[in-house]
Amino acid sequence: MKEKVLAVLQKIRPQLQMDGGDVELVEVSKDGVVKLRLTGACGHCPMSQMTLKNGIEKILKQEVPEVKEVIPQ
Repeated sequence: MKEKVLAVLQKIRPQLQMDGGDVELVEVSKDGVVKLRLTGACGHCPMSQMTLKNGIEKILKQEVPEVKEVIPQ
């Protein structure tokens, strides 16, 4: 599952980088919890939680059905 998550993050990454940010995969647990770290401008943005939940988590769940939740690290 980790490889699938990384592949999806590679698709998402350019959009984050356009705004001066990025995303880093910290961990993928066996129970489907993905831990991510937003970096750069995204790491301190007041909208980062919305980006994480309504953007990244939504896309990851669509592309990798085994993903149950995305949490910040």
